[in-house]
Amino acid sequence: MEHWDVVVVGGGPAGAACAAAARRAEPAARVLVLDRARFPRDKVCGDGIAPEALDVLAGLGMDPDVLTEGYARVPRLRLRSPGGAVVDRTMHRPARVVPRAVLDGRILEAALATGAEFRRHVVRRLEVRADGVDIDGVLTAGVVVGADGAESVVRRALGIAPNPPHELAIAIRGYAPVPAGLADVQLIATTEQRWPAYAWSFPLGDGRANVGYGELVSGGVNRAGLLAGLERLLPGVDAAELRAHRLPLSTGRPRTPDGRVLLAGDAASLINPLTGEGIFYAVLSGALAGAAAVAGASAGAEYRTALRRRLGRHLLHSSTASWASRWPRVMDAVFRAAASDQRVFDDVVDLGLADGRLTARTLTAAAHHLR
Repeated sequence: MEHWDVVVVGGGPAGAACAAAARRAEPAARVLVLDRARFPRDKVCGDGIAPEALDVLAGLGMDPDVLTEGYARVPRLRLRSPGGAVVDRTMHRPARVVPRAVLDGRILEAALATGAEFRRHVVRRLEVRADGVDIDGVLTAGVVVGADGAESVVRRALGIAPNPPHELAIAIRGYAPVPAGLADVQLIATTEQRWPAYAWSFPLGDGRANVGYGELVSGGVNRAGLLAGLERLLPGVDAAELRAHRLPLSTGRPRTPDGRVLLAGDAASLINPLTGEGIFYAVLSGALAGAAAVAGASAGAEYRTALRRRLGRHLLHSSTASWASRWPRVMDAVFRAAASDQRVFDDVVDLGLADGRLTARTLTAAAHHLR
């Protein structure tokens, strides 16, 4: 039976970063990426890429300018709170907006250039043994990393339940002509009518924008409700290719398992509960999983330690902020504070799009703006 040191299930950003990191940690490691799809392929997403995500990829030897070539730098972010408070400021570093149909293929190509290999295969069964992991009776691996998304087969094979409805969002996304006044700004708009819920518009730089709307599954939303929410917050937007996708939020993430099977990205419920951002978490967790995967039987423990050290405090702070955001007036106060102080705005952006924390400055400013 064919044997590999590391098998990564899923070729998206988490899986590709994992493969590249494993090869970087052990250049002699035999690393195989499995995915059911042929790349490039689309994935429902906002397409916004925080600069911190590109930093992680640069640390794996990937050139951010090559990964994002031909697409927009977006310097500004506009936030609208449930009560109508608006903040529109320049971010301390511009974001990029690249369609996932392009970005994922480029990241995977860069990972394969490190010596990892790719194969189309639908994983159906894993059997964990003392000396490795059997995959569908056709492959064995020293370590398997599940980077196979929100409906992860690897996660199910470990017996880990999916997120409950109050820790699971669903979003619908399509492409449309850029709404008026939003050609150089990312917009995230929220509403009290179905809180917590938000819409977005992220310009691609070619006259189109990625537009979408999402809310918690526990609210009983359906496709008609998602379409109505998009129209309510982005009226008149004529979006095409509308598709929906589940977002397992980090507030419902499982304990990182011990042993030879790891989870990264969406499969590990690493989606920011405040913004729905997942690419930064995906590439960071993938990189940490790949570095740990070459450790064999101790990979799970090493990965858990690395993830806790790198993201533990941030995840605690983002979960706390998500809990506080249940009260729309708190969000109104935070957005008013961000409108008044660039430093607070930067703190809010870092918490929602990267690995920032709830700072004393932001908490004090928000308390001052409570009404």
